Amino acid sequence: MLILRSSPPSPFGRKIKIAAALLNLSDRIKVEVTDTNDPSDTIRKQNPLGKIPALILEDGSVLFDSPVILEYLDSLAGGGKIIPRDGKPRWDTLRLHATADGIMDAALLQVYEKRFRPEEHWVAKWTDYQAEKITRALDVLEASPPSLPATPDIGHIALACALGYLDLRFEGKWRADYPKLVAWLDDFAVKVPSFEKTKAH
Repeated sequence: MLILRSSPPSPFGRKIKIAAALLNLSDRIKVEVTDTNDPSDTIRKQNPLGKIPALILEDGSVLFDSPVILEYLDSLAGGGKIIPRDGKPRWDTLRLHATADGIMDAALLQVYEKRFRPEEHWVAKWTDYQAEKITRALDVLEASPPSLPATPDIGHIALACALGYLDLRFEGKWRADYPKLVAWLDDFAVKVPSFEKTKAH
């Protein structure tokens, strides 16, 4: 049995859960809730960076960073399932994945600024800088939303998780300015039932 160390709000952990469902691997993975802020949590021994998600393999070795875990799951399912093997489809998928991960990173940095620093030390210039990254990325995606095939790839999964995280942490304010992405996410949710099942409340 594989063990996924994660927490329900993590958009990066959500990517893994959705990918596992699409690859029919969910029954091979046990999810263990992880608190990265707890010094006694074993995540710091399993992943020296103390970050989630981390996937503990059956031999006890650990993979971490969601792109690496996604690559492993895809290979476990035979390869080429959610990560195109080569050519333009591969690079398009990896670019979308990187863009969506960048949105999540920028969103997390804004959350962390207010979670870990007292209000008198909040730096508006820093949070605005992160917010601008998200706006630029959403503008590009709204102009040309990615097509959504019957089996979404890691780029589609990551984008859905990024938009879901903006709903969770920023009250879905993005929706007012990006109707095409709202429609895209609705379509994704219909095609991928695990999206709703992995939603944090």
